[in-house]
Amino acid sequence: MPFRKFSLILPAVLVAGACTNVGANYQPIVDGPIGPNYNVDLQQCQQLAASQASVDGSTAGNAAIGAAGAAAVTGIVQDSSDNLGRAAVAGALVGAGADVINKNQNKEVIVRNCMRGRGYNVVG
Repeated sequence: MPFRKFSLILPAVLVAGACTNVGANYQPIVDGPIGPNYNVDLQQCQQLAASQASVDGSTAGNAAIGAAGAAAVTGIVQDSSDNLGRAAVAGALVGAGADVINKNQNKEVIVRNCMRGRGYNVVG
């Protein structure tokens, strides 16, 4: 039975991992003139953001927290252990997915800050 639960979590983590560079591919909105080095600067900033991990130890920790929380709430609300396994899997998927989404949003911030550091007036 534990293998079955793991086989449900692993594909979801892999799908989340497939989106690892979504935030790194962010193209900021720049107000004002764009110089001849813009494309090189943007590429370097995107590479910097892409070098940051999307799935790491905190992803596993958030999956565990999500699994425990969902199982606990299910056990309390239903006063039964019938659906604890399914609730734990769903909670793990939500926890891991939220962590990956947060890391991708942080990559967008890295691109924006990097471009600002290179002198561009980034507004969004």
